[in-house]
Amino acid sequence: MKVVIVGGVAGGATAAARLRRLDEHAQIIVFERSGYVSYANCGLPYYIGGTIAEPSALTLQTPESFRARFDVDMRVNHEVTALDIQAKTLTVKNVLTGEVFEESYDKLILSPGAKPTQPRLPGVGLEHVFTLRTVEDTFRMKDFIDAHHPRTAVIAGGGFIGLELAENMREIGMEVTIVQRPQQLMKPFDPDMAAFIHAEARKHGIKLALGHTVEGFRETGDGVEMLLADTDPIPADMVVLAIGVTPDTHLASEAGLAMGVRGSILVNDHMETSAPDVYAVGDAVQVKHLVTGEETLISLAGPANKQGRIAADNICGIPSTYRGSQGSSVIKVFDITAASTGVNETVAKAAGLAVDHVILSPMSHAGYYPGGKLMTMKVVFEKETYRLLGAQIVGYEGVDKRIDVLATAIFAGLRATDLKDLDLAYAPPYSSAKDPVNMAGFMIENIEEGIVKQWYLGQLEELQDRSERGEVTLLDVRTPAEITLGCIPGFVNIPLDSLRERVGELDREKPVYVICQSGLRSYVACRILAGNGFDAYNFAGGFRYFETVVRDRALIEAAFPCGADQ
Repeated sequence: MKVVIVGGVAGGATAAARLRRLDEHAQIIVFERSGYVSYANCGLPYYIGGTIAEPSALTLQTPESFRARFDVDMRVNHEVTALDIQAKTLTVKNVLTGEVFEESYDKLILSPGAKPTQPRLPGVGLEHVFTLRTVEDTFRMKDFIDAHHPRTAVIAGGGFIGLELAENMREIGMEVTIVQRPQQLMKPFDPDMAAFIHAEARKHGIKLALGHTVEGFRETGDGVEMLLADTDPIPADMVVLAIGVTPDTHLASEAGLAMGVRGSILVNDHMETSAPDVYAVGDAVQVKHLVTGEETLISLAGPANKQGRIAADNICGIPSTYRGSQGSSVIKVFDITAASTGVNETVAKAAGLAVDHVILSPMSHAGYYPGGKLMTMKVVFEKETYRLLGAQIVGYEGVDKRIDVLATAIFAGLRATDLKDLDLAYAPPYSSAKDPVNMAGFMIENIEEGIVKQWYLGQLEELQDRSERGEVTLLDVRTPAEITLGCIPGFVNIPLDSLRERVGELDREKPVYVICQSGLRSYVACRILAGNGFDAYNFAGGFRYFETVVRDRALIEAAFPCGADQ
């Protein structure tokens, strides 16, 4: 059996290694257009910033090491230019020599990946305008920085690559501005949770120009200007286009393969395309979202590697299916970690789902053990069914652990209330007896049981208007010391520990909307009020959350007992 693989990075490299482990005698050829195989796209920005010092660390394997270990004919600098699915042949060009030849196959795996989205704008090809997708892109950018020592950079796009590159450029002393048309960075996050990322970026000197449309680029002596539709140009020494990726599927399209959403390759759950003996994996293929069931594109290394393994299994006669992806991801943003899984509230509502959420700000480990640090969690679930839909977490420690637990819970089809029952490991340096994931489950159970009712940030302006008309009571149960450090206009202050004695100061005929620093004391206050005949609502998030989302205050690092943090 002769298997040819187009693309030698995540999905393609995994497929090749898996094929050899399953079939010692198969002939396996991999054509890779670039000069490198099995490289870590996600590590490229960290080479720019110097965290990864050696170029060799960017590649997990070389063509030589791959051949030595797996007996795979790994041919770099070879571009496949045409596919004939009837003749089962490929037209291949050696990009170094110009030689063109044909290669036959018994089985074919397409793993072309995705290419940086490059809008047709004036100046895209200028010397000072870069993209970052391949190892060659990385070396070109690093060589430019080493040779010219640019002081300023503008990055178009605030996704994973844009944000990671911004951090690494800032680490080497550059002034960095991120520009993009959406009003927030990091699309997997809701706007309120993205606000924590914005605040952290600004805290470290990153300038954010959100809500602006790029119209092109113009040379200015030794630099370049980014031209914007609605404001003055931004001058810089270099520009990076990081506005996303586009499936690199022209080969499949020209060969007549069935195509999916946004120009992707259509595959079934065995990773088979519409053509016999042709498989496709990675960033170029359409996948089913595990939560919504919708067909989508998810450009992440984890799914690509799984798909490569599945394609190899099926080629070797092992029935294997790809169940879909839920887009679990994590990113370092200077001192914090931001992670998400499933769908956010925005996406869920766009998909027609009726959703609710809880927001909590637990410590990374037991409060009595030194060094506890804060995180903010948002867990999204479906109303009525309480199906767990997604989660987002921003914090300093323990974020990756909790997002992986929540990702597993979503994959397993758990209800949001089941989170309270998860038996999670506990020791004071690592967690609390009631882990943050458990706490989210407790909060959601309280909603299901009618023990607590929530109000949300989007209601604030309306509630302030109603308060002025005397229709509702707005109550802040933090301490007077906390109030002096910041408060929301229109709220009456009665500290929680005085509430029982002062409950007579409140009008039982009016609904009471309560807030505290994190949401815990306001929940206790709501229970006190409910027990005294009030209709009470707890704010989802707390004042700390409000300050970040509305006032751009960065997430505090140290966590103290409730009511004591400053």
